[in-house]
Amino acid sequence: MKKLFLCLLFVLLSTPDMVIGKGSLPSYNHDREEDEEEIGNFDFLYFGGESYDYDLIFAENLMSEAFKHLGARYRSGSKGPSTFDCSGFTSYVYKQQTGIFIGSCSREQYAQNMPIKREELQCGDLVFFTSPHSGKNVGHVGIVVEVDPKTHHFSFIHASSSNGVKVSKSTESNYARRYVGCRRVNRDVAEK
Repeated sequence: MKKLFLCLLFVLLSTPDMVIGKGSLPSYNHDREEDEEEIGNFDFLYFGGESYDYDLIFAENLMSEAFKHLGARYRSGSKGPSTFDCSGFTSYVYKQQTGIFIGSCSREQYAQNMPIKREELQCGDLVFFTSPHSGKNVGHVGIVVEVDPKTHHFSFIHASSSNGVKVSKSTESNYARRYVGCRRVNRDVAEK
């Protein structure tokens, strides 16, 4: 989102006459090939030479659904909508927002979705932790809310057994030492 904002700001600042109203609108009497070539010049706004499978609107809608349940009570085995366990919360949010079934338990969600590196984390990705009963295996899951691009620390929303649905940070000692990995839900595969 920051890249898109900076690109748009650059475009606006690079055409000061248009920004202050001195310029005229481009003529639409151009040859069709020239129009297509001009449009092609702005590909960097959408692709930037990188591979983006990230959809900002999707993430915003997902967060909107997740935050509707902030404060909901924790209940083991519960899949919502008034009480949740951790995997019940993540599966409910994805199902409500997209109709996608991401798996019923945290281990299944970890196994079924696409592995990504921590440096690739984005809002809406799933993050996994051990739990007191899982040993070194996956036992807890949450949905990424925000990521610091420099440190790769993140905040995530999840159903905590002690406090219900809440937002926590990866830097909290309880979660920092229990972090297992992250996954991205492949919407193309899941929707088929």
